[in-house]
Formats: sequence, structure tokens, C-alpha cells
Amino acid sequence: MLNKDVFILAIESSCDDTAAAVLKNNIVLSNVVAGQKIHEEYGGVVPELASRAHQQNIVPVIDMALKKAGIPMEDLTAIAFTQGPGLMGSLLVGTSFAKSLALALNIPLIAVNHMHAHILAHFIDEEGFEKPEFPFLALTISGGHTQIVKVSSFFDMEIIGETTDDAVGEAFDKSAKIMGLPYPGGPLIDKFAKEGDPKKFAFTKPKVPGLNFSFSGLKTQILYFIQKNVVLNANFIEENKADICASIQHTIIEILMDKLKLAVAETGIKQIAIGGGVSANSGIRATLKAAEPKYGWKTFVPKFEYTTDNAAMIGIVGYQKYLENKFNDAGVVSKARIEF
Repeated sequence: MLNKDVFILAIESSCDDTAAAVLKNNIVLSNVVAGQKIHEEYGGVVPELASRAHQQNIVPVIDMALKKAGIPMEDLTAIAFTQGPGLMGSLLVGTSFAKSLALALNIPLIAVNHMHAHILAHFIDEEGFEKPEFPFLALTISGGHTQIVKVSSFFDMEIIGETTDDAVGEAFDKSAKIMGLPYPGGPLIDKFAKEGDPKKFAFTKPKVPGLNFSFSGLKTQILYFIQKNVVLNANFIEENKADICASIQHTIIEILMDKLKLAVAETGIKQIAIGGGVSANSGIRATLKAAEPKYGWKTFVPKFEYTTDNAAMIGIVGYQKYLENKFNDAGVVSKARIEF
């Protein structure tokens, strides 16, 4: 056992959010995120613009995280950073800064898999939030990933199902774009869906064997559905916005739940934890909670600020790696794609 507290500075820069957090053991002292609104006018993240913004944001974000935590830089025990997966230019900014600072302070450097962090965010010590027990199933859902992961320990994880094409977050955002909603459209579909009839419009769920997912066909189906009805009625989207959003969201949630039920049946594991940006969706959260009494599951939904990209989740992985002396040397590199 450690006889003194561990202070981890964590840096996250995998996409378009520059984030820094300071953790005291498994407790978050600060969690700062700087977003990038420039991408809204392009309808999606532009990698070159993202990396430039990271360069502008990283110093003030880290400075603010340290000040909010009340921890002088000299008291840091280690620095954790996102190694991948993500946009290479964005990752390089965070990696370079983390390596330089760790070298200057002569403290350990810890590389973190971004997807591991979404899963282990559940182990941040947060009042009112339970931690899952091993083994459990993790559903990681974001703009770039859709996976079902069997989690046997902090670092023993196996992907047992994943998307064969598009991620669920992309399905939400592209569907919103088809409807003419601004980027990012996923949260807007969730917002309008609350006022709509989820069974007003029927969409066919793709047939994918095993525990894998597919969303590209659903996106195409939604595109043709919108185009066909707009030809018949130019105001179709505006007149039916809530019902369209509710129907799209209902279909996507059913796809996720069908695979989760199959995963539970195959593994016998009834503890389900969700993570990733799409886990902020209120419909998914409500459906998962309703599954507890219906299927005998125990479900775990993270605190909202730990669902989207943030550095606190990088820090909790860094802390667990620190306990096991899993450090990296200065030669560690960013990886746009990284082994799970």
C-alpha cells in the first residue's frame, strides 16, 4: 500500500476538446475542458483546425486545472496523457506537452488508451455513484466507437462486439445533418425526441450476426425516408421534427439493447456499465435503468461530465497504472489507432 497521496495531472487531446484534470488518488480535484466552436460551421471536426486550437488551449487549460486543484506543479506525482486512439495532430499536442513536462519535473509518464478511460471513468470516487464489480460488461458508445467489452479487471478487457462500419454517435450526428440540424446534432435529436412519438415512423434494424453492430444502412434508410417525404411535403421535417427524432432514437436504442441482451445471455454477466459521449443521451440512460427490474441487471451510468471527452477519466487510468508501476519512457508515441 502507498503511504502517501498520489497526485496525477491528466491531459486529454484526442479530438476537439483540450482537457486537463488533477486527481488525488481516485478523487478528482479539478476537471477543465476547453471546446472548439470553430468546427460548427463545417458540420464536423476539421483535424488541422483541431490541432491548432489544442496548441492555443493546452497551456491555459493545464494552468487552470492546477490552480483549481490548489496543487503546485512541483507536488505532482505523475503525468497521464491520451496516447490514442484519436486524431494524430491533436494527440501529438497532448503527448508532446506531457512528455516535456514529465521530463522537466522528473516524474513518471503514463500513456492511456482513450477507450479504457471511458470504461474506467466509473472508478472515479464520486459521491452518489456506485462502482461496478468485476467482471462487468461495458457498452462504449461515442462518435468514433461502438463496442461491447467484457471487463475482467482494470487492465484485462476483451472486445466481444463492435461496429462493422459507423459508430452510433456518427449515426446520430449524420441523421441530424440529414434533417438540417446544426452540428453536433446528436444532443439535438435527444432534445427533440423527448416531445415526440418514438413509434410514429418505423425504421428497419440492420441484421448483423453475433454481438457486432452496423449503422451505415440505417443512416441510408433515414436519408431516403427524409428525401421521399420532403418531395411530398416541403415542410415535412419541421412539421414532424419531434416524431422523426423520437423514432430515430428509439430505433438506435433498440439496436443497442438487442445486442446487450444477447451479450448478457452469452456471458452470464448482468452488470452493465456505459461510457463514451453518447452515454449522455437521456433516452439511452432511461432505457438502461428501466432494464434493471425487467431483466435483473445492475446498471452503471457515469456522472455526466465524465461521459464526453475529459481528462478526469484519463487520470483515473493513470492512477491505476501508477499503482502497478506501468510507466512509459520518453520514447512513447501517439497512435491514431491503438490496440485495445
